[in-house]
Amino acid sequence: MKVLKFGAPSCVGCITMKPRFTEIEKENPWLVTEFIDADVSPELLTQWGVQEIPEFIFLDRNGVEIERMKGIIEKEIILAKINELRDR
Repeated sequence: MKVLKFGAPSCVGCITMKPRFTEIEKENPWLVTEFIDADVSPELLTQWGVQEIPEFIFLDRNGVEIERMKGIIEKEIILAKINELRDR
């Protein structure tokens, strides 16, 4: 599974989410994540249909979108979603 993390360094919600994902990544070394900076790569936001940040797009092992989450989300909720989607 891969998670695309759309955000920006100046985004308050993104700043809040960064340490949560850092913990999740350390606890789940099999999880692949990629941060996409909205300021640097706005074309990727358009390509993925992202209209607000932070936004997290979960991809299956074939790179197909299987879920999205937006905004400031508690770590436990993200972990539950990851565990739900893990084998897809």
